[in-house]
Amino acid sequence: MTESISREEARRRTIRMLEQIGVVLTEEEKAKVEVTDMGLGELEKSGLQLITYINTDRYCAKDLVLMPRQTCPEHRHPPLSETNPGKMETFRCRFGKVFLYVEGTPAASPKAIPPAGSEACYTVFHEIELNPGEQYTIPPNTLHWFQAGDEGAVVSEFSSTSDDESDIFTDPRIRRLPD
Repeated sequence: MTESISREEARRRTIRMLEQIGVVLTEEEKAKVEVTDMGLGELEKSGLQLITYINTDRYCAKDLVLMPRQTCPEHRHPPLSETNPGKMETFRCRFGKVFLYVEGTPAASPKAIPPAGSEACYTVFHEIELNPGEQYTIPPNTLHWFQAGDEGAVVSEFSSTSDDESDIFTDPRIRRLPD
């Protein structure tokens, strides 16, 4: 992705990428593809494209699309109440390669590199490499971040309720939702 990519171009690329791997979207779903640069203004480096298929008080299903080497910044899904420990999510790689980093023993030679200028905001380096057909479940309140490989990636997310307003990012500059 280039520095000058627009949100609309990113949305079109996302739809194209999903179509290329056999995901059929209705016109209504195409209009709901979300593009976020996390408020950093560097979509090609830090951001995410996604389509939420369903998000209820019990469960959520999404497809996350990352362009080549695009990074979703480090964050966690905290407890929401005494009875809700926070979002638990399973990532299943559908296309490409995704490097997922969670709490645990750091990788000796991580295959992903945090975006330049934001390195201090990436603190977990236990590496899980997901290839098509592989999946990993992230427990609630676990710091994590992920980056696509050189061809980009599509990841299906199956989770408990998604409450993006509650996400806690390590980088204080990040705004997951627009003001």
